[in-house]
Amino acid sequence: MVLKKKKEIQVDAFLLDQQQLEKLQRFSKAQEQNLASLLLHCAQLSNGIQQIQCIKQIMPLISKMDQNSACDPMVKACLDILGETYFALGVKNPLKKVLASSLNGLPEQFMTLAIQSFVSCLKEELKTTDIYLYRKVLDNLASCMEDFSLGRASIKNLFEEVLQFLQKSLLDIQEENRQNHGNRIVQTQLMHDLLIAIKVSMMLVQKLQENIQGNLWRHESFVWQSMCSLLKSSTNFLMDETLLQTVQTTSGLAVILFTKAMYEPVEELPSLVSDLLLGSMKHTGVPAWFVSSCGILCTGELPDSVLLFLCHGALAMLEWKNGSMGENGEKLLLDIVSVLLSLSSELKESSMATSLSRIFAIWTSSALAALVSGSPDLKVKLNGNSDIIGKLLEYIYTHWEHPLDAVRHQTKLIFKNLLQIHRTTITGSNEKSDPFFAKLIKHLLSLEWHVKGKYASLGCLVECVGTENILQLDKTIPVQILDVMNDQSLAPYASDLLETMFTNHKTHFTLSFQETTWINQWHDIWVSPLLVILCEGNHDQTTYIIDYYLPKLLKCSPDSLSYMIRILQASADANLGSRSTRGALGALMACLRTARAHGHLELSNIMSNGLVSTECIKQGLVHQHNQVCIDALGLLCETHRSTEIVSMEEMQLIQFFITYNLNSQSPSVRQQICSLLRKLFCRIQESSQVLYKLQQNKTNQELLENSTEKHPLGILQQYKDFMSSVCDRLFEALFPGSSHPTRFSALSILGSIAEIFYVPKGQAQVFQLNQEINSARVQTLIQCFASTFEEVKVLAFGLLMKLRDVAFNLQDSEDLDLLFQAAMDLSTSTKPYDCVTASYLLNFLVHHKELHHICLGKWVEHNPQMDESTSVSTVEKNTLTVIKLLLVNVEEEIFQAKKSLLQAAASFPMYGRVHCITGALQQLPLNNLTLIAEWKEMVARLILMSYKLSAVVSPVVQSSSPEGLIPMDSDSESTGRLQMILHEIQPQDTNDYFMQAKTLKEHCKVESEKLADHRPLENICTEMRGKERQTCDVTAQMVLVCCWRSMKEVSLLLGTLCKLLPSQAAPEPSGGLITVEQVKNIGEYFKHHLLQSRHRGAFELAYAGFVQLTGMLSRCNNESLHKMPEQWLSSVLEEIKSCDPSSTLCATRRSAGIPFYIQALLASEPKKSKTDLLKMTMEELMSLAAPANESSSVIPQVHALNILRALFRDTHLGENIMPYVADGIQAAILGFMSPVWAVRNSSTLLFSALITRIFGVKRGKDENSKKNRMTGREFFSRFPSLYPFLLKQLEVVTNTLNSEAEELKIHPSLFLLLLILGRLYPSPMDGTYSALSMAPFVPFIIRCGHSPVYRSREMSGRALVPFVMVNEVPRTVQSLLEGLPDSTSPCIRQNNIHGTLLQVFHLLQSYLESKQLVSLDFQQGLGDIITCIRTKLWLAKRPNPCLVTRAAYLDVLVMLSTRLGNFEKQGMQLFGFWEEMNNVISDSELMSSIPYSSAVPGLIQYLQSITKLVIAVVSVTAGPDVQSSSSPAAEKIAKPSLSIVHLLHCEFHEVRLLALEAVLLWLRQRNSKQIAEGGGGILCLLTDLEGTLLTMAMKEKNLQCFCKVLEILYNMDLRNMLPKTEHSIKINPHELLTWSLNIVDISNSTEVQSIALKFASKLVIHLLQNHQQISEEVMNKWVQLIVYFCGDEQQTEMLLAAAEVLKSITTFLLINEKLILGLSDTLAMWKCVVLLLQNEDLVVRDAAAEVIQVAQSERRSSKGTEFALRIVNAPMALDLAFGIVCELLQRWGEIRAGVPILLEWLLGDGDPKRDSETSALEEDDYLFDKGEMNFWAEKLTHVRQLSKHLLQLISMTHLTLPDHGELNQLSRIALDQAQLVGHLLRALPPTPEFSKTAEFTRLAIQNERISVCLKILDLLKSDDPCKNENLEK
Repeated sequence: MVLKKKKEIQVDAFLLDQQQLEKLQRFSKAQEQNLASLLLHCAQLSNGIQQIQCIKQIMPLISKMDQNSACDPMVKACLDILGETYFALGVKNPLKKVLASSLNGLPEQFMTLAIQSFVSCLKEELKTTDIYLYRKVLDNLASCMEDFSLGRASIKNLFEEVLQFLQKSLLDIQEENRQNHGNRIVQTQLMHDLLIAIKVSMMLVQKLQENIQGNLWRHESFVWQSMCSLLKSSTNFLMDETLLQTVQTTSGLAVILFTKAMYEPVEELPSLVSDLLLGSMKHTGVPAWFVSSCGILCTGELPDSVLLFLCHGALAMLEWKNGSMGENGEKLLLDIVSVLLSLSSELKESSMATSLSRIFAIWTSSALAALVSGSPDLKVKLNGNSDIIGKLLEYIYTHWEHPLDAVRHQTKLIFKNLLQIHRTTITGSNEKSDPFFAKLIKHLLSLEWHVKGKYASLGCLVECVGTENILQLDKTIPVQILDVMNDQSLAPYASDLLETMFTNHKTHFTLSFQETTWINQWHDIWVSPLLVILCEGNHDQTTYIIDYYLPKLLKCSPDSLSYMIRILQASADANLGSRSTRGALGALMACLRTARAHGHLELSNIMSNGLVSTECIKQGLVHQHNQVCIDALGLLCETHRSTEIVSMEEMQLIQFFITYNLNSQSPSVRQQICSLLRKLFCRIQESSQVLYKLQQNKTNQELLENSTEKHPLGILQQYKDFMSSVCDRLFEALFPGSSHPTRFSALSILGSIAEIFYVPKGQAQVFQLNQEINSARVQTLIQCFASTFEEVKVLAFGLLMKLRDVAFNLQDSEDLDLLFQAAMDLSTSTKPYDCVTASYLLNFLVHHKELHHICLGKWVEHNPQMDESTSVSTVEKNTLTVIKLLLVNVEEEIFQAKKSLLQAAASFPMYGRVHCITGALQQLPLNNLTLIAEWKEMVARLILMSYKLSAVVSPVVQSSSPEGLIPMDSDSESTGRLQMILHEIQPQDTNDYFMQAKTLKEHCKVESEKLADHRPLENICTEMRGKERQTCDVTAQMVLVCCWRSMKEVSLLLGTLCKLLPSQAAPEPSGGLITVEQVKNIGEYFKHHLLQSRHRGAFELAYAGFVQLTGMLSRCNNESLHKMPEQWLSSVLEEIKSCDPSSTLCATRRSAGIPFYIQALLASEPKKSKTDLLKMTMEELMSLAAPANESSSVIPQVHALNILRALFRDTHLGENIMPYVADGIQAAILGFMSPVWAVRNSSTLLFSALITRIFGVKRGKDENSKKNRMTGREFFSRFPSLYPFLLKQLEVVTNTLNSEAEELKIHPSLFLLLLILGRLYPSPMDGTYSALSMAPFVPFIIRCGHSPVYRSREMSGRALVPFVMVNEVPRTVQSLLEGLPDSTSPCIRQNNIHGTLLQVFHLLQSYLESKQLVSLDFQQGLGDIITCIRTKLWLAKRPNPCLVTRAAYLDVLVMLSTRLGNFEKQGMQLFGFWEEMNNVISDSELMSSIPYSSAVPGLIQYLQSITKLVIAVVSVTAGPDVQSSSSPAAEKIAKPSLSIVHLLHCEFHEVRLLALEAVLLWLRQRNSKQIAEGGGGILCLLTDLEGTLLTMAMKEKNLQCFCKVLEILYNMDLRNMLPKTEHSIKINPHELLTWSLNIVDISNSTEVQSIALKFASKLVIHLLQNHQQISEEVMNKWVQLIVYFCGDEQQTEMLLAAAEVLKSITTFLLINEKLILGLSDTLAMWKCVVLLLQNEDLVVRDAAAEVIQVAQSERRSSKGTEFALRIVNAPMALDLAFGIVCELLQRWGEIRAGVPILLEWLLGDGDPKRDSETSALEEDDYLFDKGEMNFWAEKLTHVRQLSKHLLQLISMTHLTLPDHGELNQLSRIALDQAQLVGHLLRALPPTPEFSKTAEFTRLAIQNERISVCLKILDLLKSDDPCKNENLEK
């Protein structure tokens, strides 16, 4: 909505030299304006834009001159100057274009003169000899040839000189490039110059063709020689692999263009190009000049890239239209495509793959052009069914999901053009019924929807054959596509396809039908499904549909909006949605928001029409579903016009929204709120500017007075008041103890207000944030620095910077001094987040002009020179002094730390100081500092300090086990001890560690002697006395944190300092603040630490600093620095290769920092370059990672595998790393077979990284989802070398499995192979052309199922599915089943049987889930499978001794049974099958007793499978189809052989559990009315189960079963169940209640406790409603349990159970007219609701808000039709809850008794003294403590809301309680607390918000609670009720 302001165009003015100016002054006349004076005036202007205006006046002036003035010397002089100016201007300067277009209008008589002037200038230009100035000349030549007649004429006159210059420039630049080899920056510049030179040569030949044609035929002529030379150079560039790819591509174009210009006869040219491409060049017929210029191209094999560029050249440079090249041209067209197709399997490198796809697209366009006038033969060869098109379709199917956007985009274009090509070949016949299109549509529709390529291709087809035809094939397509839209990666594709379809459909309807009745049909297809999903769909799906689909639909048919509003409005009140669905209200908000944002409606119109009410929007604004809130807010904020006036209603609604929505835990919701409000503020700002203009134009003023519109000043005043109240609300939200989300939202919104209402000079602004600021607010913002969340500090700092002038004026010097003192203290705190606070404080303070006088003077001796130089900015002066101060301190601390590191860790960890130094440096404008000498000295000191600090702490992070190090240390000998320990823990995981097998016993003995004296124990805390002799504990964690954070800060500081090096090396060394030598040393430092550190925190952050350094080196001009990354890389690779025993490289911990080091070096290489370093590194690593021969060491291999893993995971390397993936997979699989564990471990990690790299990051939990998969064809075409490799490996693996001997042979790589193969799937698009067929893998995978390892058999079952096409499944399954042995076979191998059955299971599963369930051949195939399964049924019965395979066979039967139950409806009669199933069941062990113990392998599995079968059969045979059928077969199976009761009595709990789950499912179906009443069926399965279940409940020992039984009882109807309790378990309902409450008490399982409480509560309500008395003791116990369940520390499950119970009792107990429970218990329940509404867990808060929903709905139905907010978020619910409680007190007449209880809630139940003691303990206890645990609840919000309602209640009822005993006691307590809190607050140190944050916040909160409470108590005690009004104000 809010448009960005356009950038101002920068135009550099031109200047004339002294001589030119004098010449003009001679000719110019003062009195009249002539050409010279105009030019003189123009040259004196300093603004380029004004000069443009001036130049545009030249032509009108010249055209007024008479004929004779052509001889005037003044004109000649002016034209000379114009020529010189033209050539002097830069190519990008707009002045150059303006000058050219002006001179194009030069009158005829001046042309000759002008040409002379331009020719002489151009001659001068062409004399340039400096290679680095060639670029300017080339740019000028190009400008002359572009639409500039004078320029072109000049070039014609100097044609030979220009040719000579171009020829020379190409050779010179090439030579210069060769000499600068290795200097990447210079080479890149030269390559771009070369590119321009080639392009200019081509322009010359194209634009000035006639010059060449005339001169060429004299073969000895100069022009001919030059053309030959240009052709030769272009050929050399084309063949030169070291050049940039763009240079090679352009050279390919040039070669064809030059040849075309020189070649005779033209008809032979296509055959020459064909011969070049096919490599069939015969020298006999080829002209000698061609052989001498392009000899390289004629001999031998051409590289693939050269062929590609030549194809591109031929397609782009030859004329394909109107058949001008005849038959040879058609042959060339077909030759080019065959060459391209052969290249497509070779060129895999990303830039080449992109070029290839682009050239394919160009070919299809050329083919389309050629077809129009082509021969019938060509039409046959390019028909859709031809070979060529078939192969191109293969290319498309392989590349339509390519990871590169560009390739995917080109693929779509190719497909589109192919369809056009086919249409062109069949002109005349009916396109819609064309078999080629029909086949394509069928194929595409049979694909899964997760294939992205499907969408674009279907879209292209729709354009060809129309939507109607596709919908005839499948009506449900629109719904299917909408269902796909819950996946963000597919949503854009899906919405594009839908748009194409519905637009096409609408066009079809409008053309076919005259009247508009079709719109209803169109709505049914495209709009109705959308509305259903919007109301009921899940969060993601609705969001993406609204974002992607809805705007397109409204754009196509804006009239549909009223239809949508009408339908949604009708159900909005009834269907308000819930926390998981939007409901009709949410859908309505979304539709209105989208329509308003796209300009389809005005909000004021729909509100005045009553289409949507304010209440309705209000409900939307506080809806429980986040997205509904956002949509409602969007409706108010987003408009099509950015100047639309904001109405009063909108402003009120926004204020309402802000009150309840700042505290949102979801970052994305906060982000959206801030961005929408920002749009609103922009609207206010822009519309206010319009109103100001209206106000100024008096004429408009009068017009307005006559109209009814509001006066502009009135609206502006409203704006001002609104913004002011919003700011008040936002500053209020920063109260003590406000949550992080609230602070984040408030500060973000304030930040955008400050930015949008910024006041530029001389402009009226409707609102200024500066005016809203007072010292309290500044204080509040500064206190935000103390937040433990860094983003809050960032926002507060940003806001203070915008307001810094006001902020500093409001602070007095004492405040500043205290803040500075606090910052210095925090910078040395032991809590890591304190130093971040210190850094922000210092960065804020350095902006203060007087900082030096106020505080710094005390700390640092004064430097008078700095005062004298006034030019120095305040920030620079202050920063320098602050850094100096920090540096002095940290140097002193490092000195101390050398004596005792432990003391440093406990009292002054040095990292805080360094962090503050880095922070201060980062906000300096480093490129324009004035105190250069001081800064140079400072940088040198900082670098030195970094090295010293690092030397002190690095031994710890480089030790073998940095995490557990804790030296025992006492005062006197601490230094010696620490040294000994550090010596002892020296790294033991060097290469030496692997080389020498140490004799363990001796080693241990020596170690234990060493350690006897001082054991490094992790958990013992060392007591030590610090500077102030106080005792402090040093834990291992503290020492480690001190050390690794110091290392981190040093790395970041050095990284920041490196940026000070100027990128252009200055000639004299004074330019930069840091020298080349220092940079080299820093590089060495990083290298040392990355290769030595063993603590991940330390080396990860050293990497962050090192990346800054390497990035700077790659951009640096200094040769020695530029080469450093390359040298470092070579040396580290050498060190890895050498595996010298003395090497200190860490071989464990995944090679620690080595991969990071190499990653950083490679990241420095520019992405667009040739990536030579990457190539070199990958080749080295691949050779090291390959399994070495036995003798050599494995360490290099381990390192190589670990480094490769890091590189494949590195996103910076992007597509450049893809060519190495195949080799990486091979290395990982081969490494997995190594005998050394370290190699296997690293190979596994590498393999996992590669799987992610190939198949993408796994988003969902589902292991087998279709998302992260690829078709076999795409996989093998991207990694062709893996095809033979994987096939060979599989063969080796299966050969080891099939040995006849039964010994256990496990091949290590089987698992990895199956993992990869399981990720592939076949595509229906697999054609006949692919050499990479998936078929050869199938037999091997089937054999893998015979593996002796269970998991491998499972994997092979999964891996087989993708390789078998859906229509092949029945055949494959039959052959697998036939391979199973009969019961009489002599040799039965259970492993083989098990593997085969798993494969059958997975194949059938995919078959039954596939889309083709309805076709006849499907039913036929299924019938065959069932027949085949019945032949091997013995495997499921007792004759099969192995329970595991029996279970596997049963699983197949279970799956068939559940699926076939659904097919019964389609009329497949399967009575025979069910009979067989009954036989299997009656034969099973479940019928008789089970003769095994549970220890028998596979027994449990078997029992579970047979139980599932029983349940499946029972539910089918109980169905109406069987029960109502009269055939004898049906009657046979209608009586099941086993009943559910039988299963419930089984001794194995696994069986009982499954049966109980089934019962629960049927119950829920019955309760949700999914089963028709009276349908018999499942209802008869549930009858008479109550008794059994009650008995089970009393006796069940297994926890899971017990829980399920309770859940079933809870879901049953108590009216049916309670009468049976007496009969079956002999207890009455009251005893049942006591029993269930006891279970809550004694159970240890939260699950059981929760369900038992819910059951008990249901019983309580049932008994009370039926007027049965419950004893007081039981009721009390029940209430206490609910209160206990609502405790803050309870688990989520219990809290949710409590919320559900409270919801169920709301109507009957909480809001009943009568107080059934008594006042204190009822209020205790309400307190539970309030507690739950403040729980940190969103789910719990939402569940508790449902209590309010019930209460509000009841209230609405009892009071009549008024609108009530029902589905609300927690903050709103909390407010409503207090309101409802106060209203209930009135209704019950219990105000006097109730108000004191509410006052107690208000005061809270804490004791300030005790709390302060515990908080002080907590604060010192933990290093990373974040204070109180509930990050969401805000005590003061709750206090403010409750007090608001209490005050309202008191003022409404005029309540006074002068002598109320409880109140008197309350006020005594409150006064005592007030005194104590005051005392504690005074006892805090000077800036408590920073030094004692938690305690300060707690006391501030308590202070406000007490004062509010006292205020209300005073009011109640006074007899004068009119005070209330004052108080409320």
